[in-house]
Amino acid sequence: MFKVMVGMDKPDATADEQQSHPAGETQGQAGGLAPGFVLLVDEHEEEESVNGRTVRQRGIYLLPNLFTTGALFAGFYAIIAAMRGNYEAAPMAILVAMVFDGLDGRVARMTHTSSKFGAEYDSLSDMVSFGVAPALVVFSWALGDLGKFGWSVAFIYVACAALRLARFNTQIETADKKFFTGLASPAAACIIASLVWVCHDAGWVGTALPRELAVSVGLLTAVVGFLMIANFPYYSFKSIDLRSRVPFVVMIAMVLVFGLVTVDPPRVLLFAFLAYAASGPLSLFLKWRKRRST
Repeated sequence: MFKVMVGMDKPDATADEQQSHPAGETQGQAGGLAPGFVLLVDEHEEEESVNGRTVRQRGIYLLPNLFTTGALFAGFYAIIAAMRGNYEAAPMAILVAMVFDGLDGRVARMTHTSSKFGAEYDSLSDMVSFGVAPALVVFSWALGDLGKFGWSVAFIYVACAALRLARFNTQIETADKKFFTGLASPAAACIIASLVWVCHDAGWVGTALPRELAVSVGLLTAVVGFLMIANFPYYSFKSIDLRSRVPFVVMIAMVLVFGLVTVDPPRVLLFAFLAYAASGPLSLFLKWRKRRST
């Protein structure tokens, strides 16, 4: 279910069956597509392992890719909002992108609709929403008047986000699912977004922004970028089972968290993400100290 299908699935039994069909052949037409449309957009085919056999599937899963598209749209909107000087909507859009990004993978695992296409699409969406968008937002807000230093630290952040995503994609089969190696790009983007949101609420925009603060923001942007490619372990929260029973006190704690966030969303989120960013170096330091003492 949740998959847009054209034609029939077929196992890779022979070499003839592994050959892809040219656009416009009868199989594409049998799926209900007009011949002219098939000539423009060929059907996606992907190999999957089903019951120990390699099966070539046609089409893509719809539901998780809708969430990924929502994250991509939110990241793109953040760029547009920053270009228009709306430094309140831009950080909010990045935070919305983080919510959609967290949902697409979890929905794919819960509905058994994970695919290579979805993984690649999610990675490209992350590069826009959590790599390019935060860098452009903070550059438009504070770093544009700092000359070469401003665009240099913005580029460092973008490059580190790209390196972090590339490393994650190559290690996804062997890495520990409970921990990330390096700060996850959504968390890094939310640090930048929350900072812009806090300073916007304080009235620090444009000429009202002190140069010392702009330089500090630039240094923080570079540090957050380096945290994404550092070898610090960060808890991934992927081992949390949302379908299992929990003590009643957990629900009370969640209510308190929501109440705390509503008091002052930008500051609470900024401190929360900064604490998460600091947890990686802190945990590595505690492990080193424990190993040294023993």
